[in-house]
Amino acid sequence: MLLVGSSNALIGFDRAIEILKSGGSALDAVEAATRIVEDNPDDHTVGYGGIPNRDGVVELDASIMDGTTRRAGVVGALVGYREAITVARAVMDRLPHVVLVGDGAAQFAASIGLSLSETLSPEAERIWRDGIEGRLDKDSMLDRMAAAVAGLGSSPDTDAGTVNVLAVDGAGAMASAVSTSGWGWKHPGRLGDTPIIGAGNYCDGRYGAAGCTGLGELAVRAGTARTAVSAMAAGADAAEACRVALADIAGLCPPEAAWMNVVALGADGSHAAGSLRADTTYALWQDGMSGGELVPRLHVPLE
Repeated sequence: MLLVGSSNALIGFDRAIEILKSGGSALDAVEAATRIVEDNPDDHTVGYGGIPNRDGVVELDASIMDGTTRRAGVVGALVGYREAITVARAVMDRLPHVVLVGDGAAQFAASIGLSLSETLSPEAERIWRDGIEGRLDKDSMLDRMAAAVAGLGSSPDTDAGTVNVLAVDGAGAMASAVSTSGWGWKHPGRLGDTPIIGAGNYCDGRYGAAGCTGLGELAVRAGTARTAVSAMAAGADAAEACRVALADIAGLCPPEAAWMNVVALGADGSHAAGSLRADTTYALWQDGMSGGELVPRLHVPLE
């Protein structure tokens, strides 16, 4: 059994470990861990604590994937329900579709028995208001969004922006989950890489799984998660797959403006995470460890 994720996923690892140790599935483990992050008011890039869009509305994106069947469920621009990953899981399990967005996603959330809840925490609202103070032209927030992205994740102890959780259970099945509130002050309706299978999330139990955090537009353009899994399919271990996926972003924007992190889990049991920034970490738990812990990511500087 093995569990890896972005550093902000660590608070959900205890619950995921409990599920795996009791014989539960990788799908249940990644969903449960992600739900805990979605409820964390101190994480301003996921769920309840997420910074709202330009108009002050929290829009959530999430995706989940079953590595055995490559079934996937996705929600985008979900409003009014903080359990985005659970709605994505239900899309996968209950519908013939892969993706639901906007009002349709919210209607479906209600249909599976979820209740409307507050998705804007007081602290997130304060940050949002501070960000728009003095701005008369809301379209100018696009410039502020770009500046915010350049500053996020600069702490060596965080790779904020999204949460990734990847797992292998006792039966050898693999699953991946990704959830985010996206850019703070984003244009309403913006989707990043999280709700795009192959961009921010990909899981194929034959080879491996990968999830991304960072500037989602880069991962969308490069198909970063699928690139990492394809590298593992070609024989690379998880570390080399992270290097390949991150190096593939070269040329998409100036190196100093690039912000991308990848966490990968190989069917061969290898695990790793990489970042375009130095001194970042990812969360890890495997058999023999008393609990999850943060370990260093590979630094993959762009040429």
